[in-house]
Amino acid sequence: MRRRVLVSASLAPVALIGGWSLAASRQPAGYDAVRETISALAAHGATDRWVMTSGLAVLGICHLVTASGLDEAGPSGRALLALGGAATVLVSALPQPATGHAAAASVGFGALAVWPAAAGVPGRTSSRVASAALLALVGWLVVELRGGNLLGLSERAVAGAEAIWPLVVAVILARHGRGTQRPASNGSSS
Repeated sequence: MRRRVLVSASLAPVALIGGWSLAASRQPAGYDAVRETISALAAHGATDRWVMTSGLAVLGICHLVTASGLDEAGPSGRALLALGGAATVLVSALPQPATGHAAAASVGFGALAVWPAAAGVPGRTSSRVASAALLALVGWLVVELRGGNLLGLSERAVAGAEAIWPLVVAVILARHGRGTQRPASNGSSS
């Protein structure tokens, strides 16, 4: 595996979680991370919105870098990871209430939820389980978008999990010493 994959996959959750933590701490009293979205931290009118905007942009770029070097993954999985990264960069460039923000976020969440199953790494079964779990979190987010009281929490859960999964894959591949070959598609799991 290319070293840049481990670096970019490690930086992704740091940029996202560090970004939302720092940005939330800069908001006036009354900001509620459990109820309010990550995008609200980068929206027009948010205090120091550049913090979350930068975090989202770095997250998206990290996904693009990881996808470009994760040779062990199937091509469709890499393409979906790259699509999720590009959509995340677009989210950072289209702060709320910009037209296109919600569409870009939807594409990003969707692509990042299904890329593990399409990639097939670190194993076919584990990657399918990861996608099922991520899709369940996306489902929770969709429910909360319809007026739930835990919108911010649900969004952080899905975004955090989607940011961490590429790191899990990179660490497992590095620990098992897999080179740049794709795993055999014999149905084995890790």
